[in-house]
Amino acid sequence: MADDDAAGKGDASRQTVELLAAATAAAAEDGIWLDVIHKMDEVYNDLLQYEVSLEEKNAALEDSQQFISSVLTSMSDLLIVCSRSGLIESVNQALLTLLGVDEKSLHGRPLFDLFADDESRQNAGRLLVEQIGQTLADGEFMLRAANGSGIPVSLNCTPRYSGVGKLLGVVITGRPLGELKRAYQALRRAHEDLKTTQHQLIHSEKMASLGRLVAGVAHELNNPISFVYGNAIALKRYEERFSRYLAAIHGGASPEQCSALREELRIDRMLSDLPSLIDGTLEGAERTRDIVDALKRFSVKDRDERQECDLREIVERAVSWIQKGIASQFSVRLLFDVTLCTLGSPGQLLQVVMNLVQNAADATEGVQQRSLEISGRAEGQDAVIEFHDNGPGIPAGNLGKLFEPFFTTKAVGRGTGLGLAISYGIVERHGGTLTAGNHPGGGGLFCLRLPLAKG
Repeated sequence: MADDDAAGKGDASRQTVELLAAATAAAAEDGIWLDVIHKMDEVYNDLLQYEVSLEEKNAALEDSQQFISSVLTSMSDLLIVCSRSGLIESVNQALLTLLGVDEKSLHGRPLFDLFADDESRQNAGRLLVEQIGQTLADGEFMLRAANGSGIPVSLNCTPRYSGVGKLLGVVITGRPLGELKRAYQALRRAHEDLKTTQHQLIHSEKMASLGRLVAGVAHELNNPISFVYGNAIALKRYEERFSRYLAAIHGGASPEQCSALREELRIDRMLSDLPSLIDGTLEGAERTRDIVDALKRFSVKDRDERQECDLREIVERAVSWIQKGIASQFSVRLLFDVTLCTLGSPGQLLQVVMNLVQNAADATEGVQQRSLEISGRAEGQDAVIEFHDNGPGIPAGNLGKLFEPFFTTKAVGRGTGLGLAISYGIVERHGGTLTAGNHPGGGGLFCLRLPLAKG
């Protein structure tokens, strides 16, 4: 019995161990399956994220392709993309329209088939063989249209590389030469029209300025002409007396009679007056000639002459003309340290100074004692001339507009609004500057700066 009991207990122990082993194995197997399921969930999530990312990239790629396609379609310039071997890979609508063909008929064909003459094909061959990888700008070629006609074009060629720097082929862009020529001709016509209009405006402004100065110039001309006229009358009277005296001498009059007639006619006094009368007449004639020459230089159209001119002399002449054309008192004071000479057109510079002096005269209307101070000095390589009037000054809102064409604060009929704008352009062409502002002590201040002539 004891042996039977012991055997029973041993069987029970083995069963317990087997049950425990089976339970352990089952638990391990369940853990493995849980790990597998967990990993599958992770892989599935990764696949979902990858699919979402792929869809986003596909959408972005489609947008990029649509954008590139729309740009290529909208381009008015010609576009040809070729492989390194010279086969056409892509073209745009502008080329298809120009040649009258469809894209399928060009894709994969040699680039040389596009050209209408041997010279263009030879030049294209050099680009793809001898000069591959180089850039061409504005090369002229003849393309062949569908009807066989030649179309002159201007082409640019640029090498095309991969992301790692490998040469893939070339990109060719361009446009028909006919369009370029028409655009150039239109631009040239516009430029010529602009130059003509500019010259007309300058000349019109000069004539307007000249018209305002007629009274002053007439007064200036009147002085020497009156002087010459008076001397001519005196010489005429002297001529009559000299004729009478010489007639008496040649008529056989006695020495006593000739001496008495000489005293009566005041021959000695007339002889002493002759040099001064002749010199005065010559001086008056020269002054008249100078005034007329200055008027001619001022009124003729500009020829961009360049000569050395004395700025003080130009300022003095401008002041003289303006002052004589102004009814009320307008005093001008000149302060020049040294002689200032510049290289330029005397007539154009005279126009500038006259505009500045006239503007100062207009700005001081209503002031009891109108005055203008013009000072000249040398600063480095420049001549600086400042025009300071005692008017009310320039409003801050107008300072930035003074040199704009047609801007004026004057009443209708008193100014064209072109004087300062044209003066600004003239000074700029002479390599100088013209600025405007207000003097710290009151009144307007214009500063004219021009390069000094190199002695």
